[in-house]
Amino acid sequence: MPDVPTAPTLTDGTVTLRAHREDDVPGVVEQATDPASVRWTTVPTPYGVDEAHAFVTEVMPGGWAAGRWGFAVESEGRYAGTVELRDEGGGRAEIAFASTPWVRGTGAMQRACRLVLDWGFSERGVRTVVWHAHVGNWTSRRLAWRLGFSFDGTLRGYLRHRGNLVDAWSGTLLVTDERGPRSTWLETPLLTDEVVRLRPLRYGDLARVVEAAGDDRTQRWLGRMPSPYTWADARTWLEQTLESAASGDAVTWAVTGDDDVLLAAVNLFDIAPGNAAEVGFWAHPDARGRGVTTRATALALRHGFDALGLVRIEGHAALGNAASRHALEAAGLREAGVVRLGTVIRPEGRVDAMRYDVLVEEWRGSR
Repeated sequence: MPDVPTAPTLTDGTVTLRAHREDDVPGVVEQATDPASVRWTTVPTPYGVDEAHAFVTEVMPGGWAAGRWGFAVESEGRYAGTVELRDEGGGRAEIAFASTPWVRGTGAMQRACRLVLDWGFSERGVRTVVWHAHVGNWTSRRLAWRLGFSFDGTLRGYLRHRGNLVDAWSGTLLVTDERGPRSTWLETPLLTDEVVRLRPLRYGDLARVVEAAGDDRTQRWLGRMPSPYTWADARTWLEQTLESAASGDAVTWAVTGDDDVLLAAVNLFDIAPGNAAEVGFWAHPDARGRGVTTRATALALRHGFDALGLVRIEGHAALGNAASRHALEAAGLREAGVVRLGTVIRPEGRVDAMRYDVLVEEWRGSR
């Protein structure tokens, strides 16, 4: 009888890839019943010990004969997840991975994926590896980015998921590619001046976003805002801020006080690395008249100049928008000329705007 192919053991000294074993069953159950796994993968639900036992004794070993090269991931002596290359023929393969909750954030899955990629390229003649993930699975996308995968866009209605076809992100890694990020993914660090705090936006902020963006003053001065402003609009906007960070175009913060309730939002956008960006903001009605946007803008400027290495930051406000103009001026920006028909307000439509800017030397001198 011909030999049945089995998973070799691979290690980098920290993480080990090996064949699945029966003692992996508890870890597989933990992985498969985790809410993130249920949401982003096609793991059966409900899932228990019987399903896990079949997975480690039948599904994964049997996959090797069919070109599904699957490994158990072991970290700190424990089962940590599964990673596999799925042979597509002609030097092509697809990568897939899933982890237990306890190992996330440790870097173990990145190590595991590097091991399986190196093995596939060197031992199996793979030339191109494709990665897919459901749109919105930022954890998977960030891992693929760290591994050096390109981001090639969205495939509409491509992945099967619980009886539906859902949109998928897609990327590729070639055997000749560098094994590291090929673009900038901007972080959203925590910033504070001991009065206001800037932190990443969360889905729990959406109710406050809807209140702020639907407010009459916000609707007037930010005339491109959808009207009426809905929960769907807020969710789309939040997803856009994540996409902009992943693309290196913008950093967006929620502005809060000590109670962590959203008071405003501020961002640096249209970022040209080493050169310039624009600052923008809006405030919840609860925050107006308290200097919140001025303080938030000042913190964003500090991050832009000190952390991002920008040399100029600009801002715009309609000529009649006294509150926004005051916030920009109080944060250290200077009038730099009128942009005719440079913004949109309601109900007038296009109106003139004042452009502000500040150079890094001016900002540091004023501090």
